[in-house]
Order: sequence, then structure tokens, then C-alpha cells
Amino acid sequence: MNHTEQKVFDNASPVVEALGFKLIEVEYVKEGKDNFLRLYLDKKGGITLEDCAAASEVVSEKLDEWDIVKGAYFLDVSSPGAERPIKNDEDLELTLDSGIYVKTYQQINGEKEWTGILKSYDQDTVTVEYKDKTRKKTITVDREKIATLRKAVLI
Repeated sequence: MNHTEQKVFDNASPVVEALGFKLIEVEYVKEGKDNFLRLYLDKKGGITLEDCAAASEVVSEKLDEWDIVKGAYFLDVSSPGAERPIKNDEDLELTLDSGIYVKTYQQINGEKEWTGILKSYDQDTVTVEYKDKTRKKTITVDREKIATLRKAVLI
């Protein structure tokens, strides 16, 4: 994050947490002739359009008070995406009992990829319940063996 993004993140985090959301990322970018300040929020069960609108209203007022971003910009508050990367334990907590995709560096029991429900996690492992061709199974994967970990939309 650049200086502006970090300052917005630090100031906005407690504001969005007070609304029941988690600030995942802040992005301040120039696209064409316009500047955009994007805040990506999440919560257990996912962010709705109404959540984004409520956060946008509150954060917009605070941004005017803080005067962090100089010049004109468009504020965009949204979800980080249905299949965003999981970066830390807070992201895992938000993903419990939801869809997750796990890919390992090497095969485990003949497989390298699983899509299923995150059942649990700890400092060293993640446990996923998934469906193979015939039945439900559970796998616990050492976190050091994970190449990719992201939210997943289950159909």
C-alpha cells in the first residue's frame, strides 16, 4: 500500500468495524482522468449491496473530516470478490463453514486441489470437507504445503 492507502486503511478500519465489517484492502488509483478510492469490505456471510451503501455513507463523511486524499476522487466501497485470496487467520475466520479452494505444492493422497467447506483451521493446518465422485470426505492440510488458498463459490 502507498502512503495514502495506508493512512485511509488505518483511519477507516475502526469505522467499518463499528458497522460490523472488516476492511480488507484500500486502493487509490488513477483510471483515465479520474481518481478512485476503493475500499473492499467483508463480513461473515459476505457483504451485501446495502452493507456497501451504509459503509460508503459513513466513510465518505469521515474522509471529508480526515482530509487524507487531496483533490477530487470517486469513492467505491465493495466486496473484495467471491473468490478472493485468503491471506491470514482473520480471512480464515470469515470463511469458516463457507466455500474454500485449496491447492498444494505437491500431491497429497494423489490430489493437489480441493474445493469444499472450510470446517476448521489452526496455526498449522486447514480442514476442508469436500465431495469426491461418490461421497463426502475431509482432508486436513498442513499450511506450509498450501500454494493457493482462496474463497470459493460452491454450486
